[in-house]
Amino acid sequence: MPAVRTPRSPARTGLTYHIRTFGCQMNEHDSERISGLLAADGMVSTPETAAADVIVLNTCTIRENADNKLYGYLGALRAVKNERPDLKILVGGCSAQKDGDVVMEKAPWVDVVFGTHNVHRVVDLIDHADEWGPITEIWEETSSADDFPSYLPAQRQTAHSAWVTIAIGCDNSCTFCIVPAVRGKEISRRVGDVVGEVKALAAEGVTEVTLLGQNVNSYGRDLELNGRRPVFADLLRQVGAVDGIRRIRYTSPHPKDFREDVAEAMADTPAVCEQLHLPLQSGSDRILAAMHRGYNSERFLSRLAMARQIVPDLSVSTDIIVGFPGETDEDFEDTMRVVATARFDQAFTFQFSPRPGTVAAELDGRIAKSVVQARFDRLVELQRAISLESNQAMVGRVEEVLVEGPSKKDPEMATARTRGNKPVHAPGRYEPGSYLRMEITRASPHHLMGRVVT
Repeated sequence: MPAVRTPRSPARTGLTYHIRTFGCQMNEHDSERISGLLAADGMVSTPETAAADVIVLNTCTIRENADNKLYGYLGALRAVKNERPDLKILVGGCSAQKDGDVVMEKAPWVDVVFGTHNVHRVVDLIDHADEWGPITEIWEETSSADDFPSYLPAQRQTAHSAWVTIAIGCDNSCTFCIVPAVRGKEISRRVGDVVGEVKALAAEGVTEVTLLGQNVNSYGRDLELNGRRPVFADLLRQVGAVDGIRRIRYTSPHPKDFREDVAEAMADTPAVCEQLHLPLQSGSDRILAAMHRGYNSERFLSRLAMARQIVPDLSVSTDIIVGFPGETDEDFEDTMRVVATARFDQAFTFQFSPRPGTVAAELDGRIAKSVVQARFDRLVELQRAISLESNQAMVGRVEEVLVEGPSKKDPEMATARTRGNKPVHAPGRYEPGSYLRMEITRASPHHLMGRVVT
């Protein structure tokens, strides 16, 4: 296990830090660990960039606009750095792992660039920059389960909800995805470590956990437990048995690996929410093959039907890419057909973004921007109508919700979330982390309105 840095005497006590996170839940979880390390070193978090002594940008590189956001933000920080030379600017995460030298070349005012596998060294790297100047440190990849960042202290954004990493890396070869290059090979965390962390979180008052992995369905293939390999369904049941945990979510499963045992564990374990994120990516069998997804549209729909049959009242979300190289009008119509058949509660739709280092970035058949935009708009409109219909069917129902806090738009309104992961807004002020019963009174495509009932 990498040595955890023992916080030295309070050289940074009273200094402030600000972390801005780009990207997925893995990045959010890493940011909590970075925050925990900085706090253990005596620093205090601040929401104000201008007031921070240390600024950390934890980056994403899944799509081109993520890189653009990073360099745009770094450009804005250049003037701040010129005014305050003692300010330390750190860039971590997936963009740093992929393009560490490029970050330093484009933004030489950055002090530290660190990859996804050396989160635990963030304070040491600041020390190095203090003494020797800017540094880029990228490790090749995590080599064993002992290298998980989960043993690090964390500063969570909420007291009632927590991320729990069960696996890192990915062994799939989706042609559009950069994750295997920046997160490394798939490594599962030991069952006892996962359950132990969940028990510790429950003792702290956490009632909702989200299990994280690039492909949770392949969890445990690299482990053995009493002569057998643990599987994700077993882990769901064990985590679901932890006292105090009322809600369990997980992300993301892979359609090619989603099996009945996981659906049955969801149905049999009361704490596991009736929610599934199942990324489709495309409804065209030809495009799915070009993506190396390992399933076709019929297989995807059969897995989805199986899950809905086993898990009553299942809420399903998905990811879809529009404009993959070579996508024809017929391919896109196949996607529209599958979406209309699947009736997802929510879809995260993206326009294809070529990522250097991926197979898809080198493919011929790039689609004109105007064509991609027109297809994208049609897909969004179709899914909007389906989401609205799904949400309207909930009007009049009474749902258990978990309060997240006041609405960002109106402090007199509370924002909560159903077990199906649908946001609900209701008048009143309620304690974050509390569970309430709400009657759904109104629906829109992206959220519900409700009122508290006794």
